[in-house]
Amino acid sequence: MFEKTVAMIATWIMGTIATMGYGGVILLMGIESACIPLPSEIIMPFAGFLVFKGQMNLWGVAFSGAIGCVLGSIPAYFLGMYGGRPLVEKYGKWVLISSKDIAWADQAFDKHGEIIILIGRLLPAVRTFIAFPAGMARMNMFRFIIYTFVGSLIWCFILAFAGFKTGENWESLKLYFHQFHFIIAGGIIVFLIWYLKRHFKNEY
Repeated sequence: MFEKTVAMIATWIMGTIATMGYGGVILLMGIESACIPLPSEIIMPFAGFLVFKGQMNLWGVAFSGAIGCVLGSIPAYFLGMYGGRPLVEKYGKWVLISSKDIAWADQAFDKHGEIIILIGRLLPAVRTFIAFPAGMARMNMFRFIIYTFVGSLIWCFILAFAGFKTGENWESLKLYFHQFHFIIAGGIIVFLIWYLKRHFKNEY
Protein backbone atom coordinates (compact mmCIF):
# COMPACT_ATOMS: atom_id res chain seq x y z
CA MET A 1 0.00 0.00 0.00
CA PHE A 2 2.80 2.42 0.96
CA GLU A 3 4.76 1.59 -2.18
CA LYS A 4 1.65 2.15 -4.29
CA THR A 5 1.06 5.54 -2.65
CA VAL A 6 4.67 6.54 -3.23
CA ALA A 7 4.42 5.45 -6.86
CA MET A 8 1.30 7.60 -7.24
CA ILE A 9 3.11 10.62 -5.77
CA ALA A 10 6.08 10.04 -8.07
CA THR A 11 3.80 9.75 -11.08
CA TRP A 12 1.95 12.90 -10.06
CA ILE A 13 5.18 14.89 -9.65
CA MET A 14 6.48 13.81 -13.03
CA GLY A 15 3.13 14.24 -14.73
CA THR A 16 2.66 17.72 -13.29
CA ILE A 17 6.04 18.92 -14.51
CA ALA A 18 5.79 17.15 -17.86
CA THR A 19 2.31 18.61 -18.48
CA MET A 20 2.59 22.09 -16.99
CA GLY A 21 6.30 22.70 -17.59
CA TYR A 22 7.63 25.68 -15.69
CA GLY A 23 4.20 26.28 -14.18
CA GLY A 24 4.33 22.78 -12.72
CA VAL A 25 7.70 23.50 -11.13
CA ILE A 26 6.30 26.71 -9.60
CA LEU A 27 3.25 24.84 -8.27
CA LEU A 28 5.17 21.94 -6.75
CA MET A 29 7.87 24.10 -5.17
CA GLY A 30 5.16 26.39 -3.83
CA ILE A 31 3.54 23.41 -2.14
CA GLU A 32 6.91 22.30 -0.73
CA SER A 33 7.57 25.77 0.70
CA ALA A 34 4.10 25.93 2.23
CA CYS A 35 5.20 23.30 4.76
CA ILE A 36 3.74 20.33 2.92
CA PRO A 37 6.31 17.50 2.77
CA LEU A 38 6.71 17.31 -1.00
CA PRO A 39 10.49 17.06 -1.38
CA SER A 40 12.31 19.57 -3.55
CA GLU A 41 15.07 16.97 -3.68
CA ILE A 42 12.77 15.02 -6.00
CA ILE A 43 11.00 17.81 -7.88
CA MET A 44 14.01 19.76 -9.09
CA PRO A 45 16.20 16.83 -10.21
CA PHE A 46 13.35 15.53 -12.36
CA ALA A 47 12.96 18.99 -13.89
CA GLY A 48 16.73 18.86 -14.52
CA PHE A 49 16.27 15.53 -16.25
CA LEU A 50 13.76 17.19 -18.59
CA VAL A 51 16.40 19.86 -19.27
CA PHE A 52 18.72 17.11 -20.43
CA LYS A 53 15.98 15.83 -22.74
CA GLY A 54 15.72 19.30 -24.27
CA GLN A 55 12.20 19.96 -22.97
CA MET A 56 13.13 22.70 -20.52
CA ASN A 57 15.87 25.27 -19.85
CA LEU A 58 18.15 24.94 -16.81
CA TRP A 59 17.93 28.56 -15.70
CA GLY A 60 14.22 28.64 -16.48
CA VAL A 61 13.71 25.65 -14.21
CA ALA A 62 15.81 27.19 -11.43
CA PHE A 63 13.98 30.54 -11.60
CA SER A 64 10.61 28.80 -11.66
CA GLY A 65 11.54 26.80 -8.57
CA ALA A 66 12.68 29.94 -6.75
CA ILE A 67 9.48 31.78 -7.64
CA GLY A 68 7.45 28.84 -6.33
CA CYS A 69 9.44 28.89 -3.09
CA VAL A 70 8.70 32.59 -2.58
CA LEU A 71 4.98 32.14 -3.29
CA GLY A 72 4.76 29.16 -0.93
CA SER A 73 6.72 30.90 1.84
CA ILE A 74 4.56 34.03 1.96
CA PRO A 75 1.54 32.33 3.63
CA ALA A 76 3.89 30.84 6.26
CA TYR A 77 5.39 34.28 6.83
CA PHE A 78 1.97 35.81 7.46
CA LEU A 79 0.95 32.92 9.72
CA GLY A 80 4.00 33.70 11.82
CA MET A 81 3.26 37.42 11.76
CA TYR A 82 -0.42 37.31 12.67
CA GLY A 83 -0.81 33.95 14.37
CA GLY A 84 2.49 33.83 16.18
CA ARG A 85 3.94 30.87 18.02
CA PRO A 86 0.61 29.64 19.51
CA LEU A 87 -0.90 29.12 16.07
CA VAL A 88 2.22 27.43 14.74
CA GLU A 89 2.50 25.13 17.75
CA LYS A 90 -1.20 24.25 17.56
CA TYR A 91 -1.36 23.43 13.87
CA GLY A 92 2.27 22.75 12.96
CA LYS A 93 1.89 19.08 13.77
CA TRP A 94 -0.46 18.70 10.82
CA VAL A 95 2.41 19.55 8.48
CA LEU A 96 4.99 17.70 10.60
CA ILE A 97 6.57 20.78 12.16
CA SER A 98 7.44 20.13 15.79
CA SER A 99 7.76 22.64 18.61
CA LYS A 100 11.52 21.96 18.64
CA ASP A 101 11.70 22.89 14.96
CA ILE A 102 10.16 26.26 15.75
CA ALA A 103 12.39 26.76 18.79
CA TRP A 104 15.48 26.02 16.68
CA ALA A 105 14.37 28.45 13.98
CA ASP A 106 13.68 31.12 16.60
CA GLN A 107 17.13 30.74 18.11
CA ALA A 108 18.82 30.74 14.71
CA PHE A 109 16.95 33.90 13.70
CA ASP A 110 17.82 35.64 16.98
CA LYS A 111 21.48 34.64 16.77
CA HIS A 112 22.21 35.24 13.10
CA GLY A 113 19.60 37.79 12.12
CA GLU A 114 17.85 38.05 8.79
CA ILE A 115 20.67 36.38 6.83
CA ILE A 116 19.49 33.06 8.31
CA ILE A 117 16.56 33.25 5.89
CA LEU A 118 18.94 33.02 2.94
CA ILE A 119 21.07 30.33 4.60
CA GLY A 120 17.99 28.40 5.74
CA ARG A 121 16.78 28.08 2.16
CA LEU A 122 19.90 26.01 1.45
CA LEU A 123 19.29 23.52 4.26
CA PRO A 124 17.01 20.48 3.87
CA ALA A 125 13.97 20.49 6.20
CA VAL A 126 14.99 23.85 7.71
CA ARG A 127 13.96 25.55 4.48
CA THR A 128 10.42 24.29 5.02
CA PHE A 129 9.67 26.23 8.21
CA ILE A 130 12.21 29.09 8.26
CA ALA A 131 9.54 31.57 7.11
CA PHE A 132 7.65 31.28 10.42
CA PRO A 133 10.22 33.02 12.63
CA ALA A 134 10.69 35.70 9.96
CA GLY A 135 7.00 36.47 10.21
CA MET A 136 6.97 36.35 14.00
CA ALA A 137 9.91 38.78 14.06
CA ARG A 138 8.07 40.97 11.52
CA MET A 139 11.06 40.94 9.21
CA ASN A 140 10.88 43.50 6.42
CA MET A 141 8.77 41.86 3.72
CA PHE A 142 10.91 43.05 0.81
CA ARG A 143 14.12 41.68 2.34
CA PHE A 144 12.32 38.45 3.24
CA ILE A 145 11.31 37.94 -0.38
CA ILE A 146 14.78 38.80 -1.71
CA TYR A 147 16.59 36.47 0.71
CA THR A 148 14.09 33.69 0.09
CA PHE A 149 14.40 34.06 -3.67
CA VAL A 150 18.22 34.15 -3.73
CA GLY A 151 18.64 31.18 -1.39
CA SER A 152 15.97 29.20 -3.23
CA LEU A 153 17.50 30.01 -6.62
CA ILE A 154 20.83 28.56 -5.54
CA TRP A 155 19.14 25.48 -4.06
CA CYS A 156 16.94 24.88 -7.09
CA PHE A 157 19.79 25.34 -9.55
CA ILE A 158 22.00 22.83 -7.72
CA LEU A 159 19.25 20.19 -7.63
CA ALA A 160 18.21 20.79 -11.24
CA PHE A 161 21.84 20.61 -12.36
CA ALA A 162 22.18 17.29 -10.51
CA GLY A 163 19.20 15.98 -12.47
CA PHE A 164 20.72 17.28 -15.68
CA LYS A 165 24.02 15.50 -15.00
CA THR A 166 22.11 12.33 -14.17
CA GLY A 167 20.58 12.57 -17.63
CA GLU A 168 24.04 12.83 -19.17
CA ASN A 169 24.91 9.50 -17.58
CA TRP A 170 21.60 7.87 -18.34
CA GLU A 171 23.11 5.21 -20.58
CA SER A 172 25.09 3.78 -17.66
CA LEU A 173 22.32 4.30 -15.12
CA LYS A 174 19.72 2.47 -17.18
CA LEU A 175 21.56 -0.76 -16.43
CA TYR A 176 20.28 -0.37 -12.87
CA PHE A 177 17.01 1.48 -13.38
CA HIS A 178 14.53 0.63 -16.11
CA GLN A 179 12.43 3.77 -15.71
CA PHE A 180 13.17 7.15 -14.15
CA HIS A 181 10.13 6.97 -11.87
CA PHE A 182 11.86 4.21 -9.87
CA ILE A 183 14.48 6.79 -8.88
CA ILE A 184 11.75 9.29 -7.98
CA ALA A 185 9.82 6.71 -5.96
CA GLY A 186 12.94 5.56 -4.14
CA GLY A 187 13.86 9.14 -3.33
CA ILE A 188 10.41 9.87 -1.94
CA ILE A 189 10.53 6.77 0.27
CA VAL A 190 13.92 7.73 1.71
CA PHE A 191 12.80 11.33 2.23
CA LEU A 192 9.53 10.42 3.98
CA ILE A 193 11.18 7.90 6.27
CA TRP A 194 13.85 10.44 7.25
CA TYR A 195 11.31 13.27 7.63
CA LEU A 196 8.91 11.26 9.80
CA LYS A 197 11.72 9.83 11.95
CA ARG A 198 13.16 13.30 12.47
CA HIS A 199 9.76 14.79 13.29
CA PHE A 200 8.80 12.25 15.96
CA LYS A 201 12.28 12.32 17.45
CA ASN A 202 12.07 16.11 17.82
CA GLU A 203 8.52 16.03 19.11
CA TYR A 204 9.08 13.42 21.77
